[in-house]
Amino acid sequence: MLKRLFDIVVSLCGLLMLWPLLLVFMLLIWLQDFCSPFYIAPRARARDRRFNMVKLRSMVRNADKKGGASTAANDRRITWVGRLIRKTKFDEVPQLWNVLVGDMSLVGPRPQVMRDVAFYTEEEYHLFDARPGITDFSSIVFSDEGDILKGSENPDLKYNQVIRPWKSRLGLFYAKHQGVGVDGHLIILTVVAIISRRRALRGVQGLLRRLGATEELIAVAGRTQPLVPFPPPGADAVETRC
Repeated sequence: MLKRLFDIVVSLCGLLMLWPLLLVFMLLIWLQDFCSPFYIAPRARARDRRFNMVKLRSMVRNADKKGGASTAANDRRITWVGRLIRKTKFDEVPQLWNVLVGDMSLVGPRPQVMRDVAFYTEEEYHLFDARPGITDFSSIVFSDEGDILKGSENPDLKYNQVIRPWKSRLGLFYAKHQGVGVDGHLIILTVVAIISRRRALRGVQGLLRRLGATEELIAVAGRTQPLVPFPPPGADAVETRC
């Protein structure tokens, strides 16, 4: 109950504070091709439930029909305005509306497209024990997801092999330790990450350590070592997309 009240108050204040800048970016996006500045993205809320997540559109119209679900930093579908709002994470601001109406929380495992959920292991389905969120541990740790996928011949495959396994582990860890205190800490670290990603990563490692995470998970969160293919939680082998 306290977490939901926290979500409502912060999301409402955020929308009231950011609406002038939001209008500016909406206009810039609309002027590119005279299409809606919003991207309505269906996302999973449970095994067989979904909701419509709202984002500022950072790609050309009908981008989902012109490429895969994963987006590399050099993806030609990203517009010039899109690169700016992706870098600052401003494309996520409209999700404050999703938080306000109860579809999402400020902090929680990032919502996934239904076709990604189809590849979940039974353990990964426990990600739905927490309401999907705008930010979480993995949002900070993998804020450079586009750069990780850059140059890959199959970004979706690489995502499933080297990013998803750790995103899921971080999401599952959050689901077991969610609360207003943890949420507030992660929101602060998300803001810090815009200024200094290295400092934010150290903060994530410190928070994970205090909450009792494994040394393996803490090490990955520091992102000082190259990412290699690894099985997702609950699997004995690396899963791949068909």
